[in-house]
Amino acid sequence: MKILVINCGSSSLKYQLLDMEGEKLLAKGLCERIGIDGHLSHKPQNGKPVFDEDVAMPTHTEAIAAVLDKLTSAEYGVVDSMAEIGAVGHRVVHGGEKFAQSVLINDEVMAAISECIPLAPLHNPANITGIEACKAVMGDVPQVAVFDTAFHQTMPGKAFMYAIPYEYYSDLKVRRYGFHGTSHRYVSKQAAALLGKPLEELKLISCHMGNGSSICAINGGKSVDTSMGFTPIAGLPMGTRCGDIDVSILEYLAANTGKDIKELTNILNKKSGVLGVSGVSSDFRDLDTAASEGNERAALALDIFHYSVAKTIGAYAAAMNGVDGIIFTAGIGENSASTRAAICEYLTYLGIEICPECNSKRGEDIIISTADSKVKVMVIPTNEELVIARDTKELVEG
Repeated sequence: MKILVINCGSSSLKYQLLDMEGEKLLAKGLCERIGIDGHLSHKPQNGKPVFDEDVAMPTHTEAIAAVLDKLTSAEYGVVDSMAEIGAVGHRVVHGGEKFAQSVLINDEVMAAISECIPLAPLHNPANITGIEACKAVMGDVPQVAVFDTAFHQTMPGKAFMYAIPYEYYSDLKVRRYGFHGTSHRYVSKQAAALLGKPLEELKLISCHMGNGSSICAINGGKSVDTSMGFTPIAGLPMGTRCGDIDVSILEYLAANTGKDIKELTNILNKKSGVLGVSGVSSDFRDLDTAASEGNERAALALDIFHYSVAKTIGAYAAAMNGVDGIIFTAGIGENSASTRAAICEYLTYLGIEICPECNSKRGEDIIISTADSKVKVMVIPTNEELVIARDTKELVEG
């Protein structure tokens, strides 16, 4: 079965086509500036040329049509016809408490995703648009929703509840949801294979570190706590998000800047984090360069991030009463040896010792701790698209 994986944003659409016989990537690409003018970057994996040109995309329907046209074209294609695509798997950001696993999409599921829009007003509408666009172009081809939040539905009440009046949870569903669940699920299974132990017997801490970052405590294969909260702004300081702060800061800033809650929330989401502290960039590579050149604010931003990650790892080791392995993944986690080393310097009390040579490697599942390290530390490149494709295949095949 060949499966098209879709990750739809408000004005963009990422995609991969995978052949599930051997789990082989056939093509991947990105539609940008949907609703403005439109641009398609399409990369076949079979040696055919890359297509990277402007294409008119007034809506996501035209974007999907453009993707299918390239996937099946003689010059750029990887399949002979659309009939070869057996199903579509969609990344859906928020499933609330309604979904603890991936599901085949029907009218009832679409209504439930719509009901979660207030919990993810920037993401769920775009995800719905992508599903509807695929239906318009592909007809009755089965579609599956894979939720970022689903993996964290195993968290106990003591982890997901906030200490606020209970009716805000019961009536308005204010609680910790967590995100990056598809990534945390994938790397935890890979870690078990790398360690040669059953996932059900392991206590793991997964550190998904990119422009958006979250940490997850995984006990026996189940999420028991995670750093992101009601929204992805919570937890660690990130590229542009502030992470955990004293909520009274908002009232103070409103009184002293004249900005309203909407303006301040935008600042905390898009102008804070390491960007806000450093004044340099939200890209950790830029911060490394600036810090090495003596920029103290860039160095401080990095220190804040490393410290916050290390504190959260310590908290989750306590929450699980132990830890067998720590996983680094996503853009920063997979590619920044200096970030991993700086974080692990805080963790020697756990008996962790890093192998510098192993830590310098990239692009593979690898243990970067020494043989006698009491806790194993791993780098595992994430593959959320493969998880979506696997779930889609399993559901469609029954």
